[in-house]
Amino acid sequence: MYSHETKIRVRYAETDQMGVVYHGNYFQYFEAARGEWLRSLGFSYADMEKSGIIMPVVEVQCKYLRPALYDELITVKVILQELPQHHKITFLQEIYNEGNELLASGRVILFFMNAQNKQRAKMPEALYEKLKPFFNDDVAHGA
Repeated sequence: MYSHETKIRVRYAETDQMGVVYHGNYFQYFEAARGEWLRSLGFSYADMEKSGIIMPVVEVQCKYLRPALYDELITVKVILQELPQHHKITFLQEIYNEGNELLASGRVILFFMNAQNKQRAKMPEALYEKLKPFFNDDVAHGA
């Protein structure tokens, strides 16, 4: 398993008149945290795109438990429980408030795709090598 946490300050523009974060903005928080998760490994989406791989979101789910509020410093956790073996990568994501209360939990599935022909692709080898130490050694890439 590999996880990473990102802190985000809720901005006024992300809330409604009551100071509550609009439900669609949680997906932006998820995305920002996935980018930082990748960066924590010494890799970036820009690196991946330069290598010819893109990662479209193909499925997203979110369960809202408590509201995030204006000016709160939220923590967005990204968890990769399984090392991808093919074209699909599944992230579990959680958002906590400053009191460490779970506000929302979600699951986001992305595909690795060849940027030119839009066909499914395996995870870039460089990213696989960065993640491999966090998972069971007897997993073979592409098996």
